[in-house]
Amino acid sequence: MEFVRVEDLLNKIGIRLEVLKSGEFKDIGSPHRELTERDRKLISSIITDIQGQFVQAVASGRNLSVEKVKEIADGRVFSGAKAKDLDLVDVLGNFHDAVNVAKEIAGITGDATLIYPRKGRMEIWEAFVEGTAQSVVRALQAIKPRLAYEWGGY
Repeated sequence: MEFVRVEDLLNKIGIRLEVLKSGEFKDIGSPHRELTERDRKLISSIITDIQGQFVQAVASGRNLSVEKVKEIADGRVFSGAKAKDLDLVDVLGNFHDAVNVAKEIAGITGDATLIYPRKGRMEIWEAFVEGTAQSVVRALQAIKPRLAYEWGGY
């Protein structure tokens, strides 16, 4: 898990944010503050819990021992051949092979109509820029700057 921090940038351009919250962890992972030690412990415990759930699901789904899955479930990427050697997949193939297997399992004969997701996902850089821009806009809106013209007369 990773978090983007922009507090140094905001300080450099003179923007300070003040957060009011109803609980200690409500702004955990906020881009404008450093994680506390308690934040880190909480996030680490969540990551450990998720990893444990993943290991259990793989072990159960693949009929492998939890110990064997723990040996290999360390974030590595495996080739298809290596995953097959480790009993993580049954068969190697391409997209059309997977469609044919799914049709067979579902009892579909003939051609299947495939529905593809729309391509419109946001790239990482766009997400970062958008998130940072929104934080800056919110900060500026909180300041509520006003333009005034004062005439001192003659």
